Amino acid sequence: MIREIRLYGDAVLRRTAKPISDISEEVVRLAEDMTETMFARRGIGLAAPQVGESTSLAVVDLSLGDEKGRTLVLINPEVVGQEGEWTYEEGCLSIPEVRADVVRPKKVAVRFLDIDGNPHELEAEDLLARVILHEVDHLKGVLFVDRLPPLKRQILRPKLLKIAKGEIPSER
Repeated sequence: MIREIRLYGDAVLRRTAKPISDISEEVVRLAEDMTETMFARRGIGLAAPQVGESTSLAVVDLSLGDEKGRTLVLINPEVVGQEGEWTYEEGCLSIPEVRADVVRPKKVAVRFLDIDGNPHELEAEDLLARVILHEVDHLKGVLFVDRLPPLKRQILRPKLLKIAKGEIPSER
């Protein structure tokens, strides 16, 4: 089921997500819904708070759904290492029509559980590392615009306020 994407200004996007203690049928269904929603919106990552669930779950798929079996389901992801630095343009399904260059680590190591409850540690770099970090930020209540320099945030402020007021629609 495709879920509604919560937009900038929605309080759920600023909450720290609760860890998942039991991978129930409800959690599995949420992961499936999030994956379907991400693909429908042509996204490459989605965190549970973006669909209104304050739970520590994210999905990532750089293939935009074009390659079956590529979707990473990250339950309770924890960044355990990072290295390097690079700047790249980011956007967010929860902040439509806003894109900006963000500085992030080039490489990352992350621990997480998969949908079957199996623990994993993944080392990723470049775009995969960036998307994982972007989604982990969502689980901490941090948005990519929070990582921008103050002047850039100030320039984007009018557009962000329009999104928060519902004046810039998304394809929910």
